[in-house]
Amino acid sequence: MMQIVFAGTPEFAAVALAAILEVAEGSAWRVPLVLTQPDRPAGRGLKLVASPVKHLAAARGIEVLAPPSLRKGEEAAATKERLRAIAPDVLVVAAYGLILPPDVLEIPRGLQTRSGSITAINIHASLLPRWRGAAPIARAIEAGDAETGITIMQMDAGLDTGPMLLAESIPIEADDTAASLTVELAALGARLIVSALRDVDRLVATPQPASGVNYAPKIDKAEGWLDWSASAALLERKVRAYDPFPGAAAMLGEIPLKLWRTRTDAGDKAAAPGTVLAANAGGIHVACGEGELVITELQRAGGKRLAAREFLAGTPIHAGDRLTRPFAVQ
Repeated sequence: MMQIVFAGTPEFAAVALAAILEVAEGSAWRVPLVLTQPDRPAGRGLKLVASPVKHLAAARGIEVLAPPSLRKGEEAAATKERLRAIAPDVLVVAAYGLILPPDVLEIPRGLQTRSGSITAINIHASLLPRWRGAAPIARAIEAGDAETGITIMQMDAGLDTGPMLLAESIPIEADDTAASLTVELAALGARLIVSALRDVDRLVATPQPASGVNYAPKIDKAEGWLDWSASAALLERKVRAYDPFPGAAAMLGEIPLKLWRTRTDAGDKAAAPGTVLAANAGGIHVACGEGELVITELQRAGGKRLAAREFLAGTPIHAGDRLTRPFAVQ
């Protein structure tokens, strides 16, 4: 019997856990414990909400632990003690959000591959070593990458630095958002982790290349405020990269807006970046440092996402108006 402890938090991870549990129903796999992040306040009422992984595990009757840290504190110590009692064969990690210290990585008994024993496997949403870190999907879109993918990797003490076990690429389409690409990559990650666990004895750990390393830092909410001096091409990618979080944003006078769908236009008018050049049913044309960004779907605070035609019917925007960023992020 293969004993798997799963560690993950968002829907991306829940898809992988569901795939593992589906196989476990008819095999010798068993998932006795799931680790996830603590419940977080969400929504207007800021009520505590459990993670998608916790919801799934609880529905399947699996024990769940949610320590705020695995480095120190009573909950961390208790979690490590529970892991030692279970003595799993392997930890499978997907977008967990907490660092696993070396003493946690050393707890599992390990699975034997062609190149040695592995105790912890991570499902990472990029083609390593490109985009190590917290936000690989959004950063790949923002950078204009032509492709991304999933890397199944052996975990070590570094930040996504461990040897690669399995990888598969997919193209980034011109209309992909972080939301849509996450769905696609979640399905791919689920398929690859099942394949890796089924054929673990055939896996070979390959060190990551020394060249091509870069990092995908967590996206800060302030990044959503668009800098109109940038090119329209970059801003269009940011709009897609920041959907759903934090959402690309701009100020129209005192009105905060979220921008959800845009396209680029070469533009033939000279105007200060952020100036509205035209606003009609086809979109709101805004001057950028290079070219024009045409906003085709947007939202007022507290309102619904609307096509430009519907939005302009309730909130008029005229040529010459300016879209800006709040002074605090200028």
